[in-house]
Amino acid sequence: MASANIRLIGTLERQALHDRTALDRLTDAITSTAGSPIFVIAHAAWFTVWIGLNVTGHRFDPFPFNLLTLIVSLEAIFLTGFVLMTQNRMTRQADRRAHLDLQVNMLAEQELTTMLKMLTGICQRLDVQVAARDGRVEQLLADTDIHKIAVALDRELAGAATEPSSAPAPHTPLRRHS
Repeated sequence: MASANIRLIGTLERQALHDRTALDRLTDAITSTAGSPIFVIAHAAWFTVWIGLNVTGHRFDPFPFNLLTLIVSLEAIFLTGFVLMTQNRMTRQADRRAHLDLQVNMLAEQELTTMLKMLTGICQRLDVQVAARDGRVEQLLADTDIHKIAVALDRELAGAATEPSSAPAPHTPLRRHS
């Protein structure tokens, strides 16, 4: 089963790569190149040669190197645009994965609730007493209200953001509250 899931994930990733537009492929190639050590080394060498030539007598761009500044500034503007386009595409892909993950989690929760209802019914039919019926089973048997959970989570996160120190003290074990 795990190998089938791995193949499915591989298929989804290959499809996402295949579905990229020509512009997406170009921006990926540019950002990949710009993020490489060779790019940094090549720029360091280029700057060294440019400045070296201009301070040793071949003055086509004398200090303060206005032409070099213009070229580097234009390059930075375009690289920033390419990086942002790549990040936007990656964000859309991450959002798609998050929505897929949420859908799978919701389906799993519904399936587990159904199975728990079935198991509880079997226990009742066989007159098997469920130990420690402290309300948890009844809670789990109820359908989960995703909206209610999202609102409670938003409220909790908003409260944590306004508290001066919302993080637990170092080496303090986190406790799970029921």
